[in-house]
Amino acid sequence: MTNVAVGTDAGRVLQLFRARGELSRTDVMQLSGLSRSTINHRLTALTDKGLLRPVQGGESTGGRPSSRFAFNAQRAAVLTVDIGASGFLAAICDLEGEPVAHAARRVDVWSGPQVVLSAVEQVFTALLDEHPVEVWGIGVGVPGPVEYAAHQVISPPIMTGWDRFDIAGWFESRHGCPVVVENDANARAIAEARASGLDNLICLKIGTGIGSGLVFNGSIIRGHQGAAGDVGHTRATSDDAARSVECRCGNTGCVEALAGGWALVRDLDERGVDVHDVTDVVRLCTSGDLETNRLVRRAGRVIGDAVATLVGTLNPRRVVISGQLADCGEVLLSGIRERVYQRVLPLATQELEITVSALGRFAGVGGLATSTADHLLSTEAIERLLVEA
Repeated sequence: MTNVAVGTDAGRVLQLFRARGELSRTDVMQLSGLSRSTINHRLTALTDKGLLRPVQGGESTGGRPSSRFAFNAQRAAVLTVDIGASGFLAAICDLEGEPVAHAARRVDVWSGPQVVLSAVEQVFTALLDEHPVEVWGIGVGVPGPVEYAAHQVISPPIMTGWDRFDIAGWFESRHGCPVVVENDANARAIAEARASGLDNLICLKIGTGIGSGLVFNGSIIRGHQGAAGDVGHTRATSDDAARSVECRCGNTGCVEALAGGWALVRDLDERGVDVHDVTDVVRLCTSGDLETNRLVRRAGRVIGDAVATLVGTLNPRRVVISGQLADCGEVLLSGIRERVYQRVLPLATQELEITVSALGRFAGVGGLATSTADHLLSTEAIERLLVEA
């Protein structure tokens, strides 16, 4: 009975620290409505488990200075991997999503789950050998629709061999900890929302392919089967898309088939430009190559048409661009902005920001770590942890 009593409300108390930072006992009492004796028990239990750490100092209320506490993000770690079409970034992150160590590797997602996940596991092993930590969970981001509750990719347009593969089970059998599987663009959207404090935003991932994550009223929007925001495989509507172009998903005229990184590589190669991958496209664009800039700006217009529909429907406060092609900066952004502001009513755009992510290459792993930590540190999970202690 004692353990159950300590567990009660402890999860809710921990969430206050995760959301608000450093707090005193009095702060927690006022925010939670719990009594001082209850708060003392909860703080003691959470501190004993290493989830809170005492902070020296505090304002005096006539007696001794009040004790202050903060969430201990270094208590454990989360392994994360942001898998893209042509490679992945793996990282060890703390419980606030900050990378502790990371490594990248090139691998084609079309090689299938066994090949890709084996490469990920090799990198995880190397990272943990160099940075031994206690791993509480694993977050995996993939470039396709994810049925979140099942931790599986569902009918992915480009991920041959991944449909309903048990990604969570693959890692659980090796690490013995919970695994969260998330769409890569959704993971970035989670990171952007946390970093900006905004409740309504769209996060575009534009690299080899194109995807988007949607955060509205503070929650990620996944849709019925994880396909919400898959703008890359909607049909392009601009004049630039008049010709039918075959997409990797098997359809023709998709936004990605005209504006994705792989499409730009194809178009530049057809024009005799020496390009091999998206990195080359970015290099040529940032160095001022006229033909590359023209094609990147055109790609921005095609993407802008698709984003305009989302903006007009959902009315976000910000559209954030991430992924490799985000490094093309204003060349890409100018095309997106042109079409969004042309096609959406002023009421939906008068306070709209369309900008490049400030989180850089770590947006994906940071969002995955945050999403995984939310699962590991949910109210129910914390109360189970304390009851079982």
